[in-house]
Amino acid sequence: MSSTEPPSVPPATVLPKVAAVKVAEGERLSSVHLPGITLTVRSRRPAREGLPPALYVHGLGGSSQNWSALMPLLDDVVDSEAVDLPGFGDSPPPDDGDYSISGHARAVVRHLDAAGRGPVHLFGNSLGGAVATRVAAVRPDLVRTLTLVSPALPEIRVQRSAVPTGLLALPGVVSLFTRLTREWTPEQRVRGVTALCYGDPAKVSPEGFRNAVEEMERRLRLPYFWDAMARSARGIVNAYTVGGQYGLWRQAERVLAPTLLVYGGRDQLVGHRMAQRAARAFRGSRLLTLPDAGHVAMMEYPETVATAFRELLADTGEPAVAGSTDRAVDDEPANQTTGG
Repeated sequence: MSSTEPPSVPPATVLPKVAAVKVAEGERLSSVHLPGITLTVRSRRPAREGLPPALYVHGLGGSSQNWSALMPLLDDVVDSEAVDLPGFGDSPPPDDGDYSISGHARAVVRHLDAAGRGPVHLFGNSLGGAVATRVAAVRPDLVRTLTLVSPALPEIRVQRSAVPTGLLALPGVVSLFTRLTREWTPEQRVRGVTALCYGDPAKVSPEGFRNAVEEMERRLRLPYFWDAMARSARGIVNAYTVGGQYGLWRQAERVLAPTLLVYGGRDQLVGHRMAQRAARAFRGSRLLTLPDAGHVAMMEYPETVATAFRELLADTGEPAVAGSTDRAVDDEPANQTTGG
C-alpha cells in the first residue's frame, strides 16, 4: 500500500470531536484552508513588527507543540509560526492521503505561497528535517536560512533502536502493534516515546509529562492517528530508496541557504555518525553537536539551539536569497564546527 492511496478514514468534515489542543502562554492557533489540505498553524506575537518570518516543521508523530520551548527564545529576532503537518497535531488528513516527503513538502510550500511569508527561516526536526531539505532544494526563493535538528536523511546502516519505527511502514504492522499494545495506558506510551526521543528523559518536567499524556489521549481518539503515522513512516522509507536528482542527499547538496545542523550524541533514531556527512553535503554549513542530547534537541536544549541560530544570523548577515523559481516539489555541552 503506497502513501498516495486514498486515506482509509472519514473525511475531515465528519471526524469526531476531540479535546482541544494545548496552547502555551503567548501562542495562538489558526486554521489555514488550502486546496486539498487544512493546516493548523501555531504562532507567537514577535517582540516588534517587521521581524523576518520563521516556520518550524515537526517530526514523525510530533506536532507544532514540539517547538513551543524554542519559539519564545527567538521572539526578538524572528516572527515565528509552527505548522502541524497534514494528519498530525490538529491538522486533518490530506484529501489525497499523500504522506510522502514530497506530499508534506508540498503542504509547506502551499502554505508559504498562500501566506506570502517567504523567504522564511526554515526549521525542521527528523521527518520535518527531510521535508525542510526538500523545500529548500526545490524552492530556494522561500528559504532564508535552514536549521535542521536530527534530520531524517538516508542512512545505509540504520540504528537498531530506530528499526521499530521503520517497521511501521510495513503493511499490517500497525494493526498488529495496536492489538499488542491495546492495554497500554497513555502514560506508558508517553514514557516509551520519551525514552526513545530524549537523551535524558528526566529533563521532562512533571507539567510537560502531564501535557504530553493529555495530547496522547487526544490523538488516540483520532481515527486517522495510526494511519498518518504508518503512511508518513512509509514516506520516509520510500525517500531513503530514491536516488538520482530526487534523492535527499543530492537535494541537500543543492541547498543554497545558510544551514545550521544540530545532532545529539544520544539520538536513538538518527545516527550521530551522519553529522559529518551532513556537514559535507550542505555547503558552508555549521554543525552543532550536543553529546547529551537525543532526537529532539530543540526540546531538551532550547537555549543552546537558540544561541546557535542567533550566531548563524550574526555570521550570515541575512544574505540575499536566490531568485524565484516555478519548479514544483518533485515526487520521489556543545561542540560546534563549520563544515562544507
